[in-house]
Amino acid sequence: MSFTWWRYPTRRFRVDGIDFSVVSRAKGDGLHSSLSMLGVEQASDRTPVFGPDAVRNHFLKASLPDGRSVEVEFGYIGIWTTGIVARLDGQIIYESHKGQTPAYPEKYRDAATENNSLSASLKMAQGTSGAPMNGGVFAKENRLPFAVDVATGLLFYVIAKLTDLQTAAMVGVVVGIGLVLFQRVTKIDVTGGLALFGIAMLCISAGLALWLNDDEWIKLRGTITGLIAAGIFLIDGIRGGPYIGKGLARYMPYSDLNPGRFAIAMGSIGIIMAALNYAAAKLLTTDSWLFYTTFVDTFVVIGLVFFALRFARGQNPRSAER
Repeated sequence: MSFTWWRYPTRRFRVDGIDFSVVSRAKGDGLHSSLSMLGVEQASDRTPVFGPDAVRNHFLKASLPDGRSVEVEFGYIGIWTTGIVARLDGQIIYESHKGQTPAYPEKYRDAATENNSLSASLKMAQGTSGAPMNGGVFAKENRLPFAVDVATGLLFYVIAKLTDLQTAAMVGVVVGIGLVLFQRVTKIDVTGGLALFGIAMLCISAGLALWLNDDEWIKLRGTITGLIAAGIFLIDGIRGGPYIGKGLARYMPYSDLNPGRFAIAMGSIGIIMAALNYAAAKLLTTDSWLFYTTFVDTFVVIGLVFFALRFARGQNPRSAER
């Protein structure tokens, strides 16, 4: 069973008083869609993430009580959403996006059809754009630090659910410092390119966890540390990103990033995420906030990082010298 990463808007239409709906979602094994009539599924389709079949549209069929055929063509409308065209006996009766035919984005067709994995697709996309290639989180040297980052986040979530936020915060600090010491002794990179920055933030986090010995204040710890980190990123960015911008850029799948611009963009994202955390802390219950900080805000950051990459790419002085 594959995990659902995203649910697209449900498309609804009516034929002779009969309600139809098309539900679609992006899952780990591809794009799924299903056509329902009066709430009962009539047809479904799936295209894989990669391969020749990945770029085709979905075709979903159902029969009306009088025998007439309803066919729905489903696919992407741009890169952010999906749409449908419904036909009754071959005649168009409904378009979710007037005048637009669903189609896989032309820009990404070659990368999807000629590769069988995400890393291969990224490398091809980078190569065709003329940008120097960098492994990002898929690079061998970054896989362990990235896995450690994910594991420590999940550890905080589990401990907070089993005990309380104060305990989870202190365990996170102890584990973080332990990882740094482990790296110093073994020379195995488990913290990535921001080890010293991580130590500083852990110390700040530990101080706040001890000082703000209350669940409501612990929930605001992310806002406080987020603003501090954002300020450090912005200062580093103004200086050209010699440390933090450069260290974080190693996780990205491009090597034509300007460290200064990237640090400024990430600092701006830090301010946005701090504001969102403040809103979540004030408006949500502790359990809902915990779920948000562990899972939801990660996807928000990923979306914002795409804009940060666009801002920072192609502005690397070193790549310009080449």
